Amino acid sequence: MLLCDGGGSNSSNYYIFKEDLQKLATEIGIEIRVANYPPYTSKFNPIEHRLFPHMTRACQGAIFTSIELVKSLIEKTSTKTGLSVVVNLMDKVYAKGREVADGFKENLPIIFDEYLPKWNYRAIPQNN
Repeated sequence: MLLCDGGGSNSSNYYIFKEDLQKLATEIGIEIRVANYPPYTSKFNPIEHRLFPHMTRACQGAIFTSIELVKSLIEKTSTKTGLSVVVNLMDKVYAKGREVADGFKENLPIIFDEYLPKWNYRAIPQNN
């Protein structure tokens, strides 16, 4: 189950995310359920309240001079309840302007829920 913000650049309307999610579900062979927070409601996302303030405090007063410094500061983040942060740097250049594959929207293998289908859906592994 993925809880995703649903506004701005993370819009739940983007099919490129759904296509990549479908590929992942097929690759790993498990169903992936997605629930998007409606636009402008990320304040209800528990991660934003449980983790981000602690990350902000860990970086307070630091001048970011390198990626390694930011990584080390964020890795030191923890909470009283035992939540800790794992940081993985992805040194990858992402393609701009990617388009959804031909026929993906027409043959959409994503299954939308009956309740709030715009924001709740499942990617079911496909047999190729």
